[in-house]
Amino acid sequence: MKKVITAADAEAMIRSGNTTIPAGAIVTPAAKDVFSSASKSYGVSTAAPTKEEPILPNYEFHWTPGKDPKTPAEIHAFFHSPAIVKLKERMVEIGQRMWAREYTDGNGGNLTIRVGDNLVLCTPTLVSKGFMTVEQMGLVDLEGNQLAGKFKRTSECMTHLAIMKRQPKAKACCHAHPPHGTAFAVAGVQPPTCMIPEAEVFLGQIGMAEYRTPGTPANAEVVGNAAVDHMAVLMVNHGVITWGKDIEDAYWKMENVESYCKTVWVASQLNGGNLLTITGGQAKELIALRKVLGMEDKRANWKECELCDNAEFRPGTVCAVGGSSASGTSSNADAEAVVKAITDQIMAGLK
Repeated sequence: MKKVITAADAEAMIRSGNTTIPAGAIVTPAAKDVFSSASKSYGVSTAAPTKEEPILPNYEFHWTPGKDPKTPAEIHAFFHSPAIVKLKERMVEIGQRMWAREYTDGNGGNLTIRVGDNLVLCTPTLVSKGFMTVEQMGLVDLEGNQLAGKFKRTSECMTHLAIMKRQPKAKACCHAHPPHGTAFAVAGVQPPTCMIPEAEVFLGQIGMAEYRTPGTPANAEVVGNAAVDHMAVLMVNHGVITWGKDIEDAYWKMENVESYCKTVWVASQLNGGNLLTITGGQAKELIALRKVLGMEDKRANWKECELCDNAEFRPGTVCAVGGSSASGTSSNADAEAVVKAITDQIMAGLK
């Protein structure tokens, strides 16, 4: 027997917030009047909901190649267009997140978003990232010439531009001084690999760039070259710079770097400093996943024995050869036995 929806039923459905009419149900004229009145008064829809395909968040900005604005009037209109204003708002919001997490101090750090063949939005100089406004954002070309914005652009945008010139996939850059990531940079220590799957997937191998004076062409050169094969680069004695397909992606990688460096540092204080790794085969699986996600990796053709080689990292790591990293326990015991034997010989000689 078909369900009959009366006026009282319709009122109860509206109060509950569920106005979906079951398939095949009979709606009385009085109930139709109730639904109609509610629709007019409160915007309640009685139409059957349609199935929508789930989507993934995507903040990447797309422009039409060869269509950059040229004249002052065109540039002004573009710079104040709704799409660009929305990007400026996102830059302001991410600056606040950087400042809140203590990734920046004073006026440190900067952000950029590529918005054309030869156009890049950038943050201003001498302004705290936690207190920027939309009106303070600027527009530059790939040579660093400021095209719009009344606040002077950051001098360090030249490093961002150097990355964008060399790596077409770099649509946005984030530079900051997160304490743990910067500590690795000051110590000149390249973070080890093959320790945390998420870091392997979203960061890959973290690069290193030699120190050059910030804001100079020399700094842009070394960082730009390092960033071709690394989405995150530690700038020795300076800080960290990351890039991605959009500014959210670039900022997330900054969080990834800081979290990873902090975890590695804490772990290095435990268990005698012997850090366990995944196997080279397992690392290959993660590199393959990076490719599926659209991220290239220079290690794609490396041998398994090369992928987890952290020989230069101190304290050392216990590299997994088989299926379990815990197999390094026996090697630790053997090493301790050798050290004890040598110590005993030295003590015997002294006596």
